Amino acid sequence: MPEGHIIHRLAAQNHRAFGSRPVRVSSPQGRFADGAALLDGRTLDGAEAHGKHLFLGFGEDWLHIHLGLYGGFTFAKGEAPEPVGLVRLRMANEEGYADLRGPNTCELLGPWEKMAVHARLGPDPLRADAEPGAAWRRVSRSSTTVAALLMDQKVLAGVGNVYRAEVLFRLGINPHRAGRDLGRAEWDAIWSDLVALMHDGVGAGRIDTVRPEHTPEAMGRPPRVDDHGGEVYVYRRAGMPCLVCGTPVRTESHAARNLFWCPSCQQR
Repeated sequence: MPEGHIIHRLAAQNHRAFGSRPVRVSSPQGRFADGAALLDGRTLDGAEAHGKHLFLGFGEDWLHIHLGLYGGFTFAKGEAPEPVGLVRLRMANEEGYADLRGPNTCELLGPWEKMAVHARLGPDPLRADAEPGAAWRRVSRSSTTVAALLMDQKVLAGVGNVYRAEVLFRLGINPHRAGRDLGRAEWDAIWSDLVALMHDGVGAGRIDTVRPEHTPEAMGRPPRVDDHGGEVYVYRRAGMPCLVCGTPVRTESHAARNLFWCPSCQQR
């Protein structure tokens, strides 16, 4: 599932492609036909993301999209061809088009319904209006592990498996610690590191978490080859030597997701 930096990139990409102009909207697949008909010909005047949720604004109406595990956008220039495959949503103008396939959610919301989605999500490190203290209040009272809390979108929105594993490694925090055992300074460090890493991810379009001294060039090692891209410390590196101490990286199933960590570097 795409992590939050990708959804923020999609918001910006939709705004660049279609913002402030009338948009032709259709649902070739038919599953969003009624909503598409209501939006067709209207002007896209807002695009934003909150965690893994994308919102495209057409006046008082908001197109709410959650990609889930299998959803994805395809953008292209020029006249839109006949749709191929199950295209849930097509947006087009005189310059190009975008097709949405396989989303978990594609629905039309009014202002109050949109607010309800925001209300059930935790603060997003990529939003200027985020309140990290709201997440801290939930974390500091919880007996759940910090690894599970970071993936709970009601606690913190937009963080996925990669950012979860990497920020805990970078700060030397054992992923099995209970949230209530974290100190406020540790939480503030987690939040600050997520803000920096995720903003970098928005700019680069991939997740890079290694510090300058641990890049392939600095260490004389081959670049990482993985369909997720990016240079990381522990994510999907189970059994491989830690880039810092050489201890084999460990993995386990944790809250129904694969968790990666270094048992030597993450003892705190």
